[in-house]
Amino acid sequence: MRTTFYKVLITGVFSFLQKRAERLGIDHRLPFLGRRFAIVVPLDTIGSISNCWSYGFAFGAVSYSVMELFYKNHIRLKVPPWATAIVYLISALEVGLVYFPFFACLSTPFRTTGAVLGILYSLSWIIVTVWDVFTCPSGKILGPYEKIIFQWPRILSLIFLFGRFVYMLVKAMRIRLQLEQEDHKEPIGEHQVQHVKSLLRKTSVHSKPMSWFQRKVYEWDPNFKFPNRIIGTSIIALICLYRMTLTVNCKGNQYIDKVENFIFHSNQTTDELGWMDEFVYMARKAWLATTIFANLNSVGYTFHVLACYRKHMKRLWRGQKGFLPEKFHNPRSALSVASITKYSGWQIAFTLWGYLIVHFVLFVFALFIGSVVLSIQHGIINIINDIGSILLPISLVISLVVLQVVLVQIFFLQEKMSPTDKDKPLALNNRKAFHCFNYFFFFYNVVIGIGHCMLRLLCSMVVGTCLVSRIDRTIMQNGYESMDFGYRVWVGMIFADHYHNNPVMVCFCQLLVSNKFERQTVSAYSTLDNTPSESPVNSQARRRWMLFYTLLRNPHLILLRKHHLSSSSSLQTPSRSPQSVLQACSIMASQTQSHY
Repeated sequence: MRTTFYKVLITGVFSFLQKRAERLGIDHRLPFLGRRFAIVVPLDTIGSISNCWSYGFAFGAVSYSVMELFYKNHIRLKVPPWATAIVYLISALEVGLVYFPFFACLSTPFRTTGAVLGILYSLSWIIVTVWDVFTCPSGKILGPYEKIIFQWPRILSLIFLFGRFVYMLVKAMRIRLQLEQEDHKEPIGEHQVQHVKSLLRKTSVHSKPMSWFQRKVYEWDPNFKFPNRIIGTSIIALICLYRMTLTVNCKGNQYIDKVENFIFHSNQTTDELGWMDEFVYMARKAWLATTIFANLNSVGYTFHVLACYRKHMKRLWRGQKGFLPEKFHNPRSALSVASITKYSGWQIAFTLWGYLIVHFVLFVFALFIGSVVLSIQHGIINIINDIGSILLPISLVISLVVLQVVLVQIFFLQEKMSPTDKDKPLALNNRKAFHCFNYFFFFYNVVIGIGHCMLRLLCSMVVGTCLVSRIDRTIMQNGYESMDFGYRVWVGMIFADHYHNNPVMVCFCQLLVSNKFERQTVSAYSTLDNTPSESPVNSQARRRWMLFYTLLRNPHLILLRKHHLSSSSSLQTPSRSPQSVLQACSIMASQTQSHY
């Protein structure tokens, strides 16, 4: 109840401080509210790029609860199967409300209030979490130190948030005491300005060559920043992957121990027990090796998705859509905006499930290879008779397939048109011999096609299994990409970010807004001042144009000029009658004609 009270209190304070952009009916009934109690936005999931690491550690504090949702530990009541989806929704909303104050305190424009409330809320969470870890550290999976091993990323994230809120409070106090200037947030980022400048800048012919790491792995771009949504998604995915790796590894060892106890308590001969003992030892090592490999594979994919996001966004900025299937070149607006909501959760789920699937498949493959090796060592399988009878037909089939290509290359293609050509031209030679060759190999390729069909299915399964956690690349064949729902979310998400965060478009809109604001605030004479600095060459011309503009807007001032007053016989100030205005206009016209 206390945490619920704190959540409601913090949300209510921020809602009271913010004002709504438009007046509602309640403002007319209760005018003393002054448009208060506006909607509190925890995080800008589209255009926010500032303070990304603070939001990343806030997502890190959420990761433990996300894993609880994944493990279904939140379902403590027995509900019918049809109500499971509703329970998941309620549990997800509960997690969102629990951690809502962290994001609200980071994103609020009222820095002092957000810092104070953030310090109190994060400190309370640190005390509760540390107390729970040290008073009851044991668990059912990792033993006596389970909570310490599982929750240290969460505690580290909470400590970082506490330090961040302290920094925000100190900075807000320094600004209030006028010891430091306030940072005014611009609608356009500095990296976007630099990106546009780099597009307008002439590229150097003698550019610095890239290193192997930059060409093969990653090239850092200072003019590109990832949105907070992408950074937070990657941090949660890595922390959840850390916990799942430890859980799956311990669970697997427990099941292997049960199998080992069952084998040794069964009625087996000494030779069979020796073979089983080696098999269990091999399975334990295979489980550890596949755990490490599957984990590194998922971690690599998590960072690779970041590189693919930057690469795809830059291609869309350049107007290149050829890397996408044709049917995805213009996705629906509703699907693109909805993909912003789906992406983070789907990316985390795909990463975790991809790790489990890859781990299980690799372990089964390692068990198969290990069983074959052990069977050969113990003489169960004869390497010459049994394995030779399998490998020899396969090698002959592969040899005949390669032989067809070699025969075509030698006998049925015309010679190179030029000695510098890399390959022979696609032009038949010895047509009659080729038709006979094609006829007799037709019947053989029918039989061979069955094996290649199975090989194609196997390759598709292997590639699909390895890429199941990557939603930036479709695993469906050409023409069936729309059946890959993860890839559809990825395409919709990058298009939504492209339309909202294109640097050229953002800079253009900022120029329009700033020019409109300047026209409303500066005087009319500023339109004539279009030179950055005054020089002796154009200063007289500029003064003459300004004088001309002034006299054109105020014709009666012509009669008040010095040479007209000195030649005037009367000392009275000329009046602004229509006759004087006409006289001034005629004088101005005559002077203009005399200059040309």
